[in-house]
Amino acid sequence: MRKTKFYWLFQIIGWASFGLIQIFLVSADGQPISRMYLLGEGLQAVFNILLTHGFRYFIIKFKWLNFNMAKLIPLALVSVFVLSLMSSVFLALIILIRNDSVSIETLMQPIVIQTTESIFLFLFWSLTYFIYLYFERYNTSLKYEATIRETELRNLKSQLNPHFIFNALNSIRALVDENPKKSKEAITQLSHILRNSLNSDRQKLVPFAEELRTVKDYLGLESMRYEERLRTKYHIVKGSEVFQVPPLMLQTLVENGVKHGISKLTKGGEIIIRTKLEADRLVVQVRNSGQLGDEKSIGSGFGLSNTKKRLEMIYGDRFEFLIKNEDEKTVLTEIKLPK
Repeated sequence: MRKTKFYWLFQIIGWASFGLIQIFLVSADGQPISRMYLLGEGLQAVFNILLTHGFRYFIIKFKWLNFNMAKLIPLALVSVFVLSLMSSVFLALIILIRNDSVSIETLMQPIVIQTTESIFLFLFWSLTYFIYLYFERYNTSLKYEATIRETELRNLKSQLNPHFIFNALNSIRALVDENPKKSKEAITQLSHILRNSLNSDRQKLVPFAEELRTVKDYLGLESMRYEERLRTKYHIVKGSEVFQVPPLMLQTLVENGVKHGISKLTKGGEIIIRTKLEADRLVVQVRNSGQLGDEKSIGSGFGLSNTKKRLEMIYGDRFEFLIKNEDEKTVLTEIKLPK
């Protein structure tokens, strides 16, 4: 509705202004301004509004914006000429009505002059309208793309949450028979994790401090299962907590290290979480005992592929993701995120 009002406002003000300029120029030239002349200028403005509105109808109906430039430009130029000629003929008819003694030969001169002048006027109108249409299409495309990306992000997150819950429940199940007391503590920790997870579903990004709390609950739960086989260390630089990160990002990296690294080692190993600040970027490093296999099994799981997709959708090409064997005993997973 707003677009329609803006369009008609632009039409009326634009063509009325052109009519007033014509009246001013005639008045400045010392020529008398009669009522019939004013009426004629008013009719000319209304006719030009109808002409351009009809031109707009054809542009939309026949989808001219879908044409390539090689076809659109000649078509637009021919249309501008036709509009200018029609406007000039209408002006000639007004002159003829005001003075029926004017001959056809006499009318030809103003038709030619007016057509030449009107070409620039209608060309300006066409350029303005086409530019507006292209910008409108571009904005619509951006909004559509943003909606698609938001929907895909939600789908990815909805896939990740059940995946995480399933793994956590498996950890608790392993504790139920061998240590009921610890299994109760694990359920409490899981409830904290689920609460954070449910809250994060409403947000595309969460503070790193909140994400770290979830990870500590998760590692606490896994420590009950692996006991002395799982050792954790944290080296969190001050200032990291204010950065915004995707929910479950860090937890996924840690879970990947536990599942594909430490769980396969007889003596277990370490999970070391470290952050650094590089200019305006947050560097998150997760080191776990283990090694990447020949098929890169650690880096090809559902969780990491999901995380990389989410990072790409949120940050585009402004993030870095790396997973590699840092040495013979350690796998390094590193993510660099902008503010």
